[in-house]
Amino acid sequence: MNSSVKVDIWSDIACPWCFIGKRRFETAAAEFAASGGELEVEYHSFELAPDTPVDFAGSEVDFLVSHKGMPAEQVSQMLGQMTQLASTEGLSYDFDALQHTNTIKAHELLHLAAAKGRQADMIERLFVAYFEQGRHVGRTEDLADLAAEIGLDRDEVVDALTASTYRAAVDADKQQAIAYGITGVPFFVIDGRFGVSGAQEPSALLEVLQHAATTTDVPA
Repeated sequence: MNSSVKVDIWSDIACPWCFIGKRRFETAAAEFAASGGELEVEYHSFELAPDTPVDFAGSEVDFLVSHKGMPAEQVSQMLGQMTQLASTEGLSYDFDALQHTNTIKAHELLHLAAAKGRQADMIERLFVAYFEQGRHVGRTEDLADLAAEIGLDRDEVVDALTASTYRAAVDADKQQAIAYGITGVPFFVIDGRFGVSGAQEPSALLEVLQHAATTTDVPA
């Protein structure tokens, strides 16, 4: 088995499937580690709705009605099903409290956190804040508060987000997603060789991890 497998994950903080996919991947990763495997995990930026305003005036239902053109009743039913599905992964989605926003600054923060070796903690904090706690994850001051909660320097975060220090890194992630042909998230690139689209079950993710660890072939 290879000593380490690199996993690059494209996701968006505003993507409910991405948080579910994160939990399922963590389950697969734990099993992989139990068998002696090692993983290096890096999250990358993908914006599902880059035209979203920072302060969207309305509920999540309102946003999806306007963004996807779906009837409100259908959207409410869909969100209810998503909440139930998330609960099976130990997540407590609260779409009534959720504050829909533009996620570009959150992605910049994730790159800052990566530079500090804290990306895993930061993305978890952002997902929990957004989907479970009704916190705002689009404004600099709110993001700085969340960053401080995991031990990052608040003033440094404010300065970096105000100056868009990591905007180029976000843009590079988005360009790489285009190069890979990624059109939806979560999307997992395993060892630079295998692509897995969607919040797959842990067993499916584990199978790809094990395959990557025991083979050197490159898919045609």
